[in-house]
Amino acid sequence: MMGGYGFGGGGLIWLVLFGALIVIPFWRLLPRFDIPNWVALVAIVPLGALILLWVMAFKDKLDGGRQ
Repeated sequence: MMGGYGFGGGGLIWLVLFGALIVIPFWRLLPRFDIPNWVALVAIVPLGALILLWVMAFKDKLDGGRQ
């Protein structure tokens, strides 16, 4: 069986589309938290997305309360 991953013929297209839907919002939000844009690529990995959300949520606490 060739490519029996269950994605069908257009599986790669769906994976790229899903990756873009995850990375683009991070790409737009991270500069507001003084984090470089390229770090958004970490969001492709599910655990990486959770870590980025955690860092964004507690950024003010990590910086010592700077506003």
